[in-house]
Amino acid sequence: MRTNRIRTIAVAATALAAALSLTACGGEDKAMGTKPAGAADTATPAATGTDDKARSDAPKAGEPETQTVPAEGKHAGGNGNGKKPETAPNEKAAPSIPACTPKNSTVKVSSVSRPINHLLLTVTNTGTTDCAAYYAPFLRFDDAQAVYPVLDDSKPQAVVTLSPGQEAYAGISLLGEPGQNEPVKSDNLGVIMVDKNNESKGESTLKLPAETYTDSLGFVTYWQSDVENALMF
Repeated sequence: MRTNRIRTIAVAATALAAALSLTACGGEDKAMGTKPAGAADTATPAATGTDDKARSDAPKAGEPETQTVPAEGKHAGGNGNGKKPETAPNEKAAPSIPACTPKNSTVKVSSVSRPINHLLLTVTNTGTTDCAAYYAPFLRFDDAQAVYPVLDDSKPQAVVTLSPGQEAYAGISLLGEPGQNEPVKSDNLGVIMVDKNNESKGESTLKLPAETYTDSLGFVTYWQSDVENALMF
């Protein structure tokens, strides 16, 4: 009986030692973050789904990254149908202003005291709407075949626009340096107004001041908004 009891105690001690050994190994595996051989990987459904989506969204090696495009009609500046907004009717280019012509304006020529050997040409809008004094007037003294030279340096920054009753001015230099050319006496002056394409829109014939002499070195300026600018050249 005593021998059997001793044998039973020995067996129990051996079993207890084995259990403790297994427990110690399991705790060490847990502490080190390792898993027993053959153990299956486990993860929560939510974590697995997130990892799978992140892996599927990431670009593969060698493939360009892509960006999300807003739905049609939702992009910035759209008008709800996926197309760019069209220009509003009031944003269309304004029509050009009609030219001042013998039909809506009058022209006169007058003498000036300064500078010497100059005349002043004045155009007045006699119509009921605005008109524009485009470029420079084309001048012909008496029966001259060629038009008088135009001074390019007198070109203003903007076309002179005249409301009804307003005036524009052009200066006429009659002579060059004394002795360079033989002056020619002239009695009449033809003034041709032009449109925005620099094409003739009609001619007015004016009587020149008495004893008007010209030569080939004279010129006429572009239309100006004031007298001082017209006579400064």
